[in-house]
Amino acid sequence: MRPALDTTTAVRIARPSLDLDAAERFYAGGLGLHVLYRSTDDAFAALLMVGLPGAAWHLELTRPLRHGVTPTPTGEDLLVLYLGRPPSDGLVAQLERQGGRRVPALNPYWERWGVTLADPDGYRLVLCAREWPG
Repeated sequence: MRPALDTTTAVRIARPSLDLDAAERFYAGGLGLHVLYRSTDDAFAALLMVGLPGAAWHLELTRPLRHGVTPTPTGEDLLVLYLGRPPSDGLVAQLERQGGRRVPALNPYWERWGVTLADPDGYRLVLCAREWPG
């Protein structure tokens, strides 16, 4: 029997956002992801999908139109990117200029091996210096 998942399985990480324009500035303008899809015409929610063209994953940010969903990030709601080298000061500064703010990591592991930034909704992005698997 074939396993349900393999390395080509597509992954969508979905989160609510209060401001899709601010999220786009952070993830596209700051981090360099591409806007893969954007819609304000969906009857349920405004959508912003960012990622890398051809990758089997993307981040979907939604602003529900018919009901209020407020982002409720914690210090452990992490999107970790394994860069294989320390993040450049320029990248960190660019993310800060585009609406991110550097925050201390809740887990000392991430403080040791990376830089943690909060996105405009307060969700945390870790730029990890280690390689995956780490």
